[in-house]
Amino acid sequence: MADLQDELTAPAEAGDLEAARPTTADLARSTPAGHVPADAGNAPPKSAPAGHVPADAGNTDNAPTPAGHVPADTDNAPTPADPTPPAPTPADPTPPHDLLTRHPVADGYCGLPQVLRALPWYDLELGESAVEADLPRLRAGGTGAQLWAPHVAPDAPLATTLEQIDLITNVVARHPEDLRLSRSASDTADARAHGRIAVLIGPAPAMAAADSLGTLRSLHALGLRVLTLSGTSWASDAGLTRFGEEVVREMNRLGMLIDLTGASAATATRVLAVSKAPVALTRSGAHALNHHPDNAPDDLLAALGDSRGLCLVPCSADRTGPALRDVADHVDHVRRLAGPEAVGLSGTYDTGEARPEDLADVAGYPALIAELQDRGWTDADLALLTWGNVQRVLRSTEFVSRAAQQRRGPSTATHEP
Repeated sequence: MADLQDELTAPAEAGDLEAARPTTADLARSTPAGHVPADAGNAPPKSAPAGHVPADAGNTDNAPTPAGHVPADTDNAPTPADPTPPAPTPADPTPPHDLLTRHPVADGYCGLPQVLRALPWYDLELGESAVEADLPRLRAGGTGAQLWAPHVAPDAPLATTLEQIDLITNVVARHPEDLRLSRSASDTADARAHGRIAVLIGPAPAMAAADSLGTLRSLHALGLRVLTLSGTSWASDAGLTRFGEEVVREMNRLGMLIDLTGASAATATRVLAVSKAPVALTRSGAHALNHHPDNAPDDLLAALGDSRGLCLVPCSADRTGPALRDVADHVDHVRRLAGPEAVGLSGTYDTGEARPEDLADVAGYPALIAELQDRGWTDADLALLTWGNVQRVLRSTEFVSRAAQQRRGPSTATHEP
Protein backbone atom coordinates (compact mmCIF):
# COMPACT_ATOMS: atom_id res chain seq x y z
CA MET A 1 0.00 0.00 0.00
CA ALA A 2 2.89 2.38 0.82
CA ASP A 3 4.40 1.69 -2.61
CA LEU A 4 1.10 2.46 -4.26
CA GLN A 5 0.75 5.73 -2.28
CA ASP A 6 4.28 6.78 -3.25
CA GLU A 7 3.54 6.07 -6.88
CA LEU A 8 0.38 8.21 -6.83
CA THR A 9 1.89 11.20 -5.00
CA ALA A 10 5.49 11.18 -6.20
CA PRO A 11 6.55 14.67 -7.50
CA ALA A 12 7.60 15.06 -11.12
CA GLU A 13 11.28 15.33 -11.79
CA ALA A 14 12.56 18.83 -12.66
CA GLY A 15 13.40 17.77 -16.16
CA ASP A 16 9.91 16.47 -16.74
CA LEU A 17 8.09 19.73 -15.78
CA GLU A 18 8.10 21.15 -19.26
CA ALA A 19 6.92 17.90 -20.70
CA ALA A 20 4.20 17.69 -18.09
CA ARG A 21 2.95 21.27 -18.70
CA PRO A 22 -0.32 21.17 -20.66
CA THR A 23 -0.38 22.92 -24.00
CA THR A 24 -2.84 25.66 -24.96
CA ALA A 25 -4.74 23.16 -27.03
CA ASP A 26 -4.97 20.87 -24.01
CA LEU A 27 -6.35 23.72 -21.90
CA ALA A 28 -8.91 24.60 -24.50
CA ARG A 29 -10.13 21.04 -24.53
CA SER A 30 -10.20 20.57 -20.73
CA THR A 31 -11.27 23.99 -19.34
CA PRO A 32 -15.02 24.63 -19.06
CA ALA A 33 -16.44 27.66 -20.81
CA GLY A 34 -16.04 30.84 -18.74
CA HIS A 35 -13.39 29.38 -16.38
CA VAL A 36 -10.38 31.52 -15.46
CA PRO A 37 -7.34 29.48 -14.36
CA ALA A 38 -5.79 30.38 -11.04
CA ASP A 39 -2.28 30.85 -12.62
CA ALA A 40 -3.20 33.03 -15.57
CA GLY A 41 -0.11 35.24 -15.48
CA ASN A 42 1.64 33.47 -18.40
CA ALA A 43 -1.51 32.50 -20.22
CA PRO A 44 -1.93 34.10 -23.60
CA PRO A 45 -4.73 36.71 -23.72
CA LYS A 46 -7.99 35.45 -25.08
CA SER A 47 -11.45 36.95 -25.35
CA ALA A 48 -13.75 36.59 -22.31
CA PRO A 49 -16.94 34.61 -22.73
CA ALA A 50 -20.16 36.58 -23.30
CA GLY A 51 -21.45 38.10 -20.04
CA HIS A 52 -18.23 37.31 -18.08
CA VAL A 53 -16.79 39.99 -15.75
CA PRO A 54 -13.12 39.44 -14.81
CA ALA A 55 -12.21 39.27 -11.14
CA ASP A 56 -9.67 42.15 -11.54
CA ALA A 57 -11.99 44.76 -12.99
CA GLY A 58 -10.00 47.78 -11.77
CA ASN A 59 -9.02 48.87 -15.33
CA THR A 60 -12.36 48.19 -16.96
CA ASP A 61 -13.73 51.76 -16.79
CA ASN A 62 -13.99 51.88 -20.55
CA ALA A 63 -14.99 48.28 -20.98
CA PRO A 64 -18.39 47.69 -22.60
CA THR A 65 -21.16 46.62 -20.23
CA PRO A 66 -22.93 43.42 -21.17
CA ALA A 67 -26.61 43.77 -22.08
CA GLY A 68 -28.93 43.66 -19.03
CA HIS A 69 -26.01 44.18 -16.58
CA VAL A 70 -26.60 46.63 -13.68
CA PRO A 71 -23.33 48.03 -12.27
CA ALA A 72 -22.73 47.95 -8.51
CA ASP A 73 -22.68 51.77 -8.30
CA THR A 74 -26.24 52.59 -9.34
CA ASP A 75 -26.73 55.89 -7.46
CA ASN A 76 -27.57 57.71 -10.65
CA ALA A 77 -29.14 54.80 -12.46
CA PRO A 78 -32.87 54.96 -13.25
CA THR A 79 -35.06 52.77 -11.03
CA PRO A 80 -37.24 50.35 -12.94
CA ALA A 81 -41.00 50.73 -12.34
CA ASP A 82 -42.52 48.31 -9.82
CA PRO A 83 -44.74 45.73 -11.43
CA THR A 84 -48.49 46.10 -10.77
CA PRO A 85 -49.50 43.70 -7.96
CA PRO A 86 -52.00 41.04 -8.98
CA ALA A 87 -55.63 41.69 -8.11
CA PRO A 88 -56.73 39.76 -4.99
CA THR A 89 -58.96 36.81 -5.64
CA PRO A 90 -62.09 36.41 -3.52
CA ALA A 91 -61.80 33.80 -0.80
CA ASP A 92 -63.77 30.63 -1.21
CA PRO A 93 -66.72 30.34 1.17
CA THR A 94 -66.15 28.28 4.27
CA PRO A 95 -67.80 24.83 4.04
CA PRO A 96 -71.13 24.98 5.92
CA HIS A 97 -70.19 22.37 8.52
CA ASP A 98 -66.91 24.17 9.26
CA LEU A 99 -68.69 27.51 9.56
CA LEU A 100 -71.28 26.05 11.93
CA THR A 101 -68.51 24.55 14.05
CA ARG A 102 -67.21 28.07 14.69
CA HIS A 103 -70.57 29.86 14.64
CA PRO A 104 -73.32 27.39 15.63
CA VAL A 105 -77.01 28.07 15.23
CA ALA A 106 -78.79 29.75 18.13
CA ASP A 107 -82.26 28.36 17.37
CA GLY A 108 -85.07 30.69 18.39
CA TYR A 109 -87.89 28.23 19.05
CA CYS A 110 -88.28 24.52 19.77
CA GLY A 111 -91.39 22.74 21.05
CA LEU A 112 -89.53 19.70 22.36
CA PRO A 113 -90.84 19.95 25.97
CA GLN A 114 -94.44 19.52 24.82
CA VAL A 115 -93.56 16.42 22.76
CA LEU A 116 -91.49 14.84 25.54
CA ARG A 117 -94.33 15.40 28.00
CA ALA A 118 -96.54 13.08 25.97
CA LEU A 119 -93.96 10.30 25.41
CA PRO A 120 -93.83 7.37 27.85
CA TRP A 121 -90.17 6.72 26.98
CA TYR A 122 -87.55 8.41 24.82
CA ASP A 123 -83.80 8.40 24.19
CA LEU A 124 -82.43 11.78 23.12
CA GLU A 125 -78.82 10.63 23.38
CA LEU A 126 -78.88 7.77 20.88
CA GLY A 127 -81.64 9.26 18.73
CA GLU A 128 -85.40 9.44 18.98
CA SER A 129 -87.64 8.99 15.94
CA ALA A 130 -90.62 10.56 17.73
CA VAL A 131 -88.96 14.00 17.81
CA GLU A 132 -87.26 16.33 15.31
CA ALA A 133 -84.52 17.60 17.64
CA ASP A 134 -82.64 14.76 19.33
CA LEU A 135 -78.99 15.12 20.31
CA PRO A 136 -77.36 13.39 17.28
CA ARG A 137 -79.30 15.60 14.89
CA LEU A 138 -78.66 18.73 16.92
CA ARG A 139 -74.95 17.97 16.63
CA ALA A 140 -75.17 17.15 12.92
CA GLY A 141 -76.99 20.40 12.20
CA GLY A 142 -74.52 22.57 14.07
CA THR A 143 -76.89 23.79 16.80
CA GLY A 144 -75.21 25.58 19.70
CA ALA A 145 -78.23 26.94 21.56
CA GLN A 146 -82.00 26.51 21.57
CA LEU A 147 -84.97 28.22 23.13
CA TRP A 148 -87.23 25.49 24.50
CA ALA A 149 -90.80 26.76 24.62
CA PRO A 150 -93.01 25.52 27.47
CA HIS A 151 -96.46 24.37 26.42
CA VAL A 152 -99.09 26.29 28.39
CA ALA A 153 -102.67 25.07 28.64
CA PRO A 154 -105.28 27.88 28.66
CA ASP A 155 -107.34 26.18 31.35
CA ALA A 156 -104.40 25.91 33.79
CA PRO A 157 -101.68 28.31 32.53
CA LEU A 158 -99.60 28.61 35.67
CA ALA A 159 -99.66 24.92 36.60
CA THR A 160 -98.71 23.74 33.11
CA THR A 161 -95.97 26.36 32.86
CA LEU A 162 -94.44 25.14 36.11
CA GLU A 163 -94.67 21.51 34.96
CA GLN A 164 -92.91 22.33 31.71
CA ILE A 165 -90.13 24.30 33.41
CA ASP A 166 -89.62 21.33 35.73
CA LEU A 167 -89.48 18.94 32.77
CA ILE A 168 -86.94 21.11 30.90
CA THR A 169 -84.73 21.35 33.99
CA ASN A 170 -84.76 17.58 34.50
CA VAL A 171 -84.12 16.73 30.82
CA VAL A 172 -81.09 19.02 30.74
CA ALA A 173 -79.81 17.59 34.01
CA ARG A 174 -79.95 14.05 32.57
CA HIS A 175 -77.62 14.99 29.71
CA PRO A 176 -74.81 16.99 31.34
CA GLU A 177 -72.30 16.12 28.61
CA ASP A 178 -74.52 17.53 25.88
CA LEU A 179 -76.88 20.14 27.33
CA ARG A 180 -76.53 23.04 29.73
CA LEU A 181 -79.32 25.15 31.19
CA SER A 182 -78.54 28.81 30.48
CA ARG A 183 -79.98 31.91 32.10
CA SER A 184 -77.75 34.56 30.50
CA ALA A 185 -75.62 35.34 27.49
CA SER A 186 -72.55 34.42 29.55
CA ASP A 187 -74.04 31.00 30.33
CA THR A 188 -74.75 30.50 26.64
CA ALA A 189 -71.21 31.43 25.61
CA ASP A 190 -69.75 29.22 28.34
CA ALA A 191 -71.85 26.24 27.21
CA ARG A 192 -70.58 26.69 23.66
CA ALA A 193 -66.97 26.98 24.85
CA HIS A 194 -67.32 23.64 26.65
CA GLY A 195 -68.96 21.85 23.72
CA ARG A 196 -72.47 21.84 25.22
CA ILE A 197 -75.74 22.98 23.65
CA ALA A 198 -77.22 25.84 25.65
CA VAL A 199 -80.92 25.54 26.53
CA LEU A 200 -82.84 28.69 27.41
CA ILE A 201 -86.41 28.41 28.74
CA GLY A 202 -88.93 30.30 26.63
CA PRO A 203 -90.79 31.77 25.00
CA ALA A 204 -93.91 31.20 27.05
CA PRO A 205 -97.20 32.89 26.16
CA ALA A 206 -98.15 35.93 28.23
CA MET A 207 -100.99 34.05 29.93
CA ALA A 208 -98.32 32.01 31.77
CA ALA A 209 -97.80 35.04 34.04
CA ALA A 210 -101.46 34.87 35.12
CA ASP A 211 -101.81 38.70 34.96
CA SER A 212 -99.45 39.06 37.91
CA LEU A 213 -96.03 40.73 38.08
CA GLY A 214 -95.24 38.67 41.17
CA THR A 215 -95.88 35.49 39.18
CA LEU A 216 -93.73 36.86 36.36
CA ARG A 217 -90.84 37.40 38.78
CA SER A 218 -91.26 33.88 40.18
CA LEU A 219 -91.15 32.35 36.70
CA HIS A 220 -88.03 34.38 35.96
CA ALA A 221 -86.42 33.03 39.14
CA LEU A 222 -87.15 29.49 37.91
CA GLY A 223 -85.37 30.20 34.61
CA LEU A 224 -87.98 31.60 32.20
CA ARG A 225 -86.21 34.09 29.94
CA VAL A 226 -88.65 34.92 27.11
CA LEU A 227 -92.33 35.92 27.19
CA THR A 228 -94.62 36.42 24.18
CA LEU A 229 -96.79 39.54 24.57
CA SER A 230 -100.01 38.56 22.85
CA GLY A 231 -103.33 36.93 23.62
CA THR A 232 -104.14 38.74 26.85
CA SER A 233 -106.45 41.59 27.82
CA TRP A 234 -103.47 43.86 28.51
CA ALA A 235 -101.69 43.04 25.18
CA SER A 236 -104.46 42.79 22.60
CA ASP A 237 -105.51 44.13 19.24
CA ALA A 238 -106.17 47.45 20.98
CA GLY A 239 -102.53 47.62 22.12
CA LEU A 240 -100.98 47.74 25.58
CA THR A 241 -102.92 48.86 28.61
CA ARG A 242 -101.17 50.75 31.40
CA PHE A 243 -100.62 47.42 33.15
CA GLY A 244 -99.20 46.04 29.91
CA GLU A 245 -96.70 48.88 29.78
CA GLU A 246 -95.70 48.05 33.35
CA VAL A 247 -95.15 44.42 32.29
CA VAL A 248 -92.73 45.68 29.62
CA ARG A 249 -90.84 47.80 32.16
CA GLU A 250 -90.67 44.92 34.63
CA MET A 251 -89.37 42.58 31.94
CA ASN A 252 -86.68 45.16 31.14
CA ARG A 253 -85.77 45.27 34.83
CA LEU A 254 -85.61 41.48 35.13
CA GLY A 255 -83.67 40.99 31.90
CA MET A 256 -86.38 38.98 30.13
CA LEU A 257 -86.54 39.06 26.34
CA ILE A 258 -89.82 40.40 24.90
CA ASP A 259 -91.28 38.34 22.05
CA LEU A 260 -93.72 40.08 19.66
CA THR A 261 -94.66 37.02 17.59
CA GLY A 262 -98.37 37.22 16.86
CA ALA A 263 -98.74 40.61 18.57
CA SER A 264 -101.08 43.17 17.04
CA ALA A 265 -99.65 46.17 15.22
CA ALA A 266 -100.82 48.43 18.04
CA THR A 267 -99.15 46.27 20.68
CA ALA A 268 -95.91 46.00 18.71
CA THR A 269 -95.77 49.74 18.13
CA ARG A 270 -96.28 50.55 21.81
CA VAL A 271 -93.80 47.91 22.99
CA LEU A 272 -91.12 49.35 20.72
CA ALA A 273 -91.80 52.78 22.20
CA VAL A 274 -91.75 51.67 25.86
CA SER A 275 -89.00 49.02 25.94
CA LYS A 276 -85.43 50.11 26.57
CA ALA A 277 -84.15 46.67 25.57
CA PRO A 278 -84.26 45.17 22.07
CA VAL A 279 -87.25 42.96 21.30
CA ALA A 280 -87.55 39.85 19.16
CA LEU A 281 -89.86 37.96 16.87
CA THR A 282 -89.01 34.36 17.78
CA ARG A 283 -90.78 32.66 14.85
CA SER A 284 -91.86 35.17 12.21
CA GLY A 285 -91.23 35.28 8.49
CA ALA A 286 -91.96 38.16 6.12
CA HIS A 287 -95.67 38.89 5.67
CA ALA A 288 -94.93 40.30 2.21
CA LEU A 289 -93.89 36.80 1.06
CA ASN A 290 -96.32 34.68 3.08
CA HIS A 291 -99.50 35.96 4.74
CA HIS A 292 -99.33 33.79 7.84
CA PRO A 293 -100.78 35.79 10.76
CA ASP A 294 -97.56 35.48 12.79
CA ASN A 295 -95.40 36.90 10.00
CA ALA A 296 -94.19 40.49 10.28
CA PRO A 297 -95.13 43.30 7.87
CA ASP A 298 -92.38 45.34 6.26
CA ASP A 299 -92.89 48.39 8.47
CA LEU A 300 -92.45 46.29 11.61
CA LEU A 301 -89.31 44.69 10.20
CA ALA A 302 -87.86 48.11 9.42
CA ALA A 303 -88.74 49.37 12.92
CA LEU A 304 -87.18 46.25 14.40
CA GLY A 305 -83.95 46.99 12.58
CA ASP A 306 -83.97 50.62 13.74
CA SER A 307 -84.34 49.49 17.37
CA ARG A 308 -81.62 46.81 16.99
CA GLY A 309 -84.15 44.04 17.57
CA LEU A 310 -84.20 40.59 16.02
CA CYS A 311 -86.44 38.59 13.68
CA LEU A 312 -85.86 34.83 13.82
CA VAL A 313 -87.08 33.27 10.56
CA PRO A 314 -88.78 29.86 11.04
CA CYS A 315 -88.14 26.65 9.10
CA SER A 316 -91.87 26.12 8.65
CA ALA A 317 -93.77 25.28 5.48
CA ASP A 318 -96.81 27.13 6.83
CA ARG A 319 -94.95 30.33 7.73
CA THR A 320 -92.32 30.49 4.99
CA GLY A 321 -93.02 27.94 2.25
CA PRO A 322 -92.61 24.31 1.19
CA ALA A 323 -89.01 24.55 -0.08
CA LEU A 324 -85.65 25.40 1.44
CA ARG A 325 -85.29 28.28 -1.01
CA ASP A 326 -88.52 29.78 0.40
CA VAL A 327 -86.93 29.98 3.84
CA ALA A 328 -83.86 31.58 2.25
CA ASP A 329 -86.15 34.10 0.50
CA HIS A 330 -87.57 35.16 3.87
CA VAL A 331 -84.10 35.44 5.40
CA ASP A 332 -83.01 37.61 2.46
CA HIS A 333 -86.12 39.79 2.74
CA VAL A 334 -85.66 40.42 6.48
CA ARG A 335 -81.99 41.19 5.92
CA ARG A 336 -82.78 43.78 3.25
CA LEU A 337 -85.35 45.58 5.39
CA ALA A 338 -83.97 45.22 8.91
CA GLY A 339 -80.27 44.76 8.21
CA PRO A 340 -77.82 41.87 8.68
CA GLU A 341 -77.73 42.42 12.46
CA ALA A 342 -81.50 41.91 12.85
CA VAL A 343 -82.03 38.44 11.36
CA GLY A 344 -81.63 34.96 12.81
CA LEU A 345 -83.00 31.43 12.54
CA SER A 346 -85.82 29.63 14.31
CA GLY A 347 -86.37 25.96 13.62
CA THR A 348 -89.84 25.76 15.21
CA TYR A 349 -89.17 22.00 15.32
CA ASP A 350 -91.36 19.65 17.36
CA THR A 351 -94.34 21.97 17.05
CA GLY A 352 -96.38 19.79 14.69
CA GLU A 353 -95.89 22.14 11.75
CA ALA A 354 -95.06 20.88 8.26
CA ARG A 355 -91.42 21.19 7.23
CA PRO A 356 -89.89 22.58 4.04
CA GLU A 357 -88.07 20.17 1.74
CA ASP A 358 -84.49 19.47 2.97
CA LEU A 359 -85.30 20.96 6.38
CA ALA A 360 -87.16 18.02 7.89
CA ASP A 361 -85.28 18.32 11.21
CA VAL A 362 -82.50 20.26 12.90
CA ALA A 363 -79.83 18.41 10.90
CA GLY A 364 -80.81 20.45 7.82
CA TYR A 365 -79.17 23.75 8.82
CA PRO A 366 -75.98 23.15 6.75
CA ALA A 367 -78.11 22.92 3.59
CA LEU A 368 -79.68 26.29 4.38
CA ILE A 369 -76.25 27.83 4.98
CA ALA A 370 -75.06 26.46 1.61
CA GLU A 371 -78.09 28.02 -0.12
CA LEU A 372 -77.34 31.42 1.43
CA GLN A 373 -73.68 31.15 0.41
CA ASP A 374 -74.80 30.55 -3.16
CA ARG A 375 -76.75 33.81 -2.86
CA GLY A 376 -73.63 35.74 -1.92
CA TRP A 377 -73.80 35.78 1.88
CA THR A 378 -70.37 36.32 3.41
CA ASP A 379 -68.99 34.33 6.31
CA ALA A 380 -69.27 37.45 8.48
CA ASP A 381 -72.99 37.90 7.77
CA LEU A 382 -73.63 34.18 8.27
CA ALA A 383 -71.87 34.30 11.63
CA LEU A 384 -74.28 37.05 12.70
CA LEU A 385 -77.26 35.09 11.38
CA THR A 386 -76.43 31.86 13.20
CA TRP A 387 -74.99 33.02 16.51
CA GLY A 388 -73.89 36.64 16.78
CA ASN A 389 -77.25 38.40 16.60
CA VAL A 390 -78.93 36.27 19.27
CA GLN A 391 -75.95 36.69 21.57
CA ARG A 392 -75.99 40.47 21.06
CA VAL A 393 -79.69 40.75 21.92
CA LEU A 394 -79.27 38.63 25.05
CA ARG A 395 -76.35 40.76 26.22
CA SER A 396 -78.18 44.01 25.47
CA THR A 397 -81.19 42.81 27.45
CA GLU A 398 -78.97 42.03 30.43
CA PHE A 399 -77.22 45.40 30.18
CA VAL A 400 -80.58 47.22 30.27
CA SER A 401 -81.57 45.06 33.25
CA ARG A 402 -78.55 46.09 35.32
CA ALA A 403 -79.19 49.75 34.59
CA ALA A 404 -82.93 49.47 35.36
CA GLN A 405 -82.32 47.72 38.69
CA GLN A 406 -80.28 50.71 39.83
CA ARG A 407 -83.18 53.06 39.07
CA ARG A 408 -86.20 51.13 40.36
CA GLY A 409 -87.26 48.19 42.47
CA PRO A 410 -89.84 45.51 41.69
CA SER A 411 -93.10 46.93 40.39
CA THR A 412 -96.18 46.65 42.61
CA ALA A 413 -98.65 47.35 39.79
CA THR A 414 -101.69 45.08 39.60
CA HIS A 415 -103.93 44.10 36.75
CA GLU A 416 -107.42 45.62 36.74
CA PRO A 417 -109.74 43.79 34.31
